[in-house]
Amino acid sequence: MLSQSSSLFYSKMDMLSTSDHASVVSMNLFVALLCGCIVIGHLLEENRWMNESITALLIGLCTGVVILLISGGKSSHLLVFSEDLFFIYLLPPIIFNAGFQVKKKQFFRNFITIIMFGAIGTLGSFSVVSLGAMTIFKKMDIGSLELGDYLAIGAIFAATDSVCTLQVLNQDETPLLYSLVFGEGVVNDATSVVLFNAIQNFDLTNIDHRIAIQFSGNFLYLFFASTMLGAMTGLLSAYVIKKLYFGRHSTDREVALMMLMAYLSYMLAELFYLSGILTVFFCGIVMSHYTWHNVTESSRVTTKHAFATLSFVAEIFLFLYVGMDALDIEKWRFVSDSPGTSVAVSSILLGLLMVGRAAFVFPLSLLINFSKKSHSEKITFNQQIVIWWAGLMRGAVSMALAYNQFTRSGHTQLRGNAIMITSTITIVLFSTMVFGLLTKPLILFLLPHSKHFNSASTVSDLGSPKSLSLPLLDGGQDSEADMDNQDEAVNNRYEGTHNRTIARPGSLRMLLNAPTHTVHYYWRKFDDSFMRPVFGGRGFVPYVPGSPIEQNTDNLLDRT
Repeated sequence: MLSQSSSLFYSKMDMLSTSDHASVVSMNLFVALLCGCIVIGHLLEENRWMNESITALLIGLCTGVVILLISGGKSSHLLVFSEDLFFIYLLPPIIFNAGFQVKKKQFFRNFITIIMFGAIGTLGSFSVVSLGAMTIFKKMDIGSLELGDYLAIGAIFAATDSVCTLQVLNQDETPLLYSLVFGEGVVNDATSVVLFNAIQNFDLTNIDHRIAIQFSGNFLYLFFASTMLGAMTGLLSAYVIKKLYFGRHSTDREVALMMLMAYLSYMLAELFYLSGILTVFFCGIVMSHYTWHNVTESSRVTTKHAFATLSFVAEIFLFLYVGMDALDIEKWRFVSDSPGTSVAVSSILLGLLMVGRAAFVFPLSLLINFSKKSHSEKITFNQQIVIWWAGLMRGAVSMALAYNQFTRSGHTQLRGNAIMITSTITIVLFSTMVFGLLTKPLILFLLPHSKHFNSASTVSDLGSPKSLSLPLLDGGQDSEADMDNQDEAVNNRYEGTHNRTIARPGSLRMLLNAPTHTVHYYWRKFDDSFMRPVFGGRGFVPYVPGSPIEQNTDNLLDRT
């Protein structure tokens, strides 16, 4: 009896060790592939057609083919796809870095336009895709789909992925267009996820006007509550770091606290059933405005590059995995008997999302242009085409939502569900590859003078992490001191004082761009009078003897 128990124990241990070894092998291969994506992406950086997203997708497809051949057609995976892996570990660093690096003045200057595109536009696209799918697919033999499935399809294909477009656009060359595409992408993703969760939570058997009112109220609550949670978490981190000033002993604690507080904001949103995307995005904006200026200069450099690196690796990881998952033989087996049906469903969905996007981009742009007095703030027709094109690509958010709706633990045994999964994969691949490859030539054709483009509404973000130009190469602290000197000049311009001269090279441009009685002007007055003295920020950093801030102040005084 003892010998049987011991043999059973050792056999289980062998199975565990074999499984662990297989996981180690898979992780080694995946990390090697990530390194390959980075190297090849760097070599193709100047290519007119390619970008790192498409490179990772192609490498993922090639790797999937190799794994299929080695496994005899059984599997194309190194890792098993999980919605939790995507939403809990990969999405937060991408969205947070987007908020942390964004040029805040340009973003909030176009905030109403961004909300109209990201929220109202997403609802319009959702309606077009859902109604179109419900009307057409009921006449086709694709399996049993319920009302909730059709509404989920609208939410799935309303989620845009503008990574390819943002890799081509430049924040400094086309600030208006970049802020619109970038801002709409973040709000769009949040709106799509909120829509998707609402569809899963609401009882759709009895739909009446009360459901619509309740849904609208729930959406507004999620939007504002998520925004406030992100802002409060960012302010808490700023206050704690300003008061305790960890940098006097260790910059590691400052960096660790910023990272953990950013991730905590996302997890708190998930805990309270809010939108983690909106929460972590606005947490990034608040941290870049207050917290980032309260830490030592070495921590500023570290956090700027650390957040950007985490976001970059997460994006490459996602595209690499999507490429491999596209060849999952199990899902394609269900549609192998009727490939024409699968192609037809994919084509119809692609056409619906193109029509749904055009149905709100051009009318909303026309409405926005009527409300703009300055010609430089209006969205030209060529820019409208770029905005429309940027939202045609679908990515990891659509994949994750489709898996959540139509599979159980990544598997499905229903033909209709399998068709929807394979159609989602097809659209993600086609839109990323074809539309992504054509993005750079299209923008060069429509905006040929983008390198010389400078919107009159542009206001430089001197206090943003994005403005810290190559600090690792400078090797000194003068760059930060100079930046603070320029920031003080900007502050004096807003406050109407003339104690310090504005920097000569950009003084005329800065005066021309100065707001008179805008919302931004009044917010800046409130920020200078109350927020920054309490929570820190540019010009209100803590003073500790022997700190890098004191050295910067001494250097500034020596130069003046």
